[in-house]
Amino acid sequence: MNIAEIAEMAGVSKAAVSRYFNNGYISEEKREAIRRVVEETGYRPSIQAQTLRTKKTKMIGVIVPKVASASVGRIVEGILSVLNESEYQMLLAVTQNNPKKELEYLRAFHEKQVDGVLLLATVLTAEHKRMLKNLSVPVVLVGQHLTGACCVFHDDYHATYDLTRLILEKGRTKLGYISAIQQDKAVGVERFRGYRDAVQDFGLANLAQNVVTASFTVNSGYEKTKELLEKCGELDGILCATDSMAAGAVQYLREQEIEVPEQILVAGQGDSELVKVMVPPLVTVHYSYEKSGKLAVQMLLELLGKSEAALKEVKLGYALVDYD
Repeated sequence: MNIAEIAEMAGVSKAAVSRYFNNGYISEEKREAIRRVVEETGYRPSIQAQTLRTKKTKMIGVIVPKVASASVGRIVEGILSVLNESEYQMLLAVTQNNPKKELEYLRAFHEKQVDGVLLLATVLTAEHKRMLKNLSVPVVLVGQHLTGACCVFHDDYHATYDLTRLILEKGRTKLGYISAIQQDKAVGVERFRGYRDAVQDFGLANLAQNVVTASFTVNSGYEKTKELLEKCGELDGILCATDSMAAGAVQYLREQEIEVPEQILVAGQGDSELVKVMVPPLVTVHYSYEKSGKLAVQMLLELLGKSEAALKEVKLGYALVDYD
């Protein structure tokens, strides 16, 4: 089947069939006639031919650090909830937390000419910034704030500040902090800055030295809790940059027969299912991950629909989750 045969069977012009498949204007009578023929024949237009003709792939490249992550999963769900109602499809690339892979996928998407890119960045190096500036297709960052770029990000600083204040108000004054890598501006830098400023404002500036750095896994949280206790001695509270780290911390403490939360209160961030099923559930922070995915892809579709679109930097809020 081809467009000429569809046109003949529907009793319309080839131009009308072309407009039908490209969402152009045709009368309802002609649209219904073409639709019936398409359904009866099972005809599908050639994606390759459409790409050559329109210079559009109808594909959105989505770059994520890993798939085994509750937060990433929720962001992707938000993205799909919008894309599934659009004419676009998602091409997913997983970097396994390797910033160099992010750059490789950005180059690949640039060369393969996807229509746009959503980047769930882990770090933003000078090379990242150069490539984002020179990319030929629009890009929206998710989870990181970059001035001058379209991005949807979270208020990591105030979330951690308020979480730390909550733990201090519970009477825990010997705190330690398990941080993410400082190359990660959102989860590493901003969340630690919130902890540091909170303990300083409570007159406990020395607690800002009680910090170790972990990777984004339960195992790393386990190992770094041992390191934190060896470094700091007796603690009555441990705050973690993520829920995964917090789950690892709890595992280590219980193996050492340290009662949680009676002896050491542990707090995470992310409000994942992992901490909800723990007994008792951990204090954590809820971030609107799914909403960030929705807003980011909506922003990208707006960019694709206009020759020029206003730059947007959207910061989302948070909520403390305390089951006590």
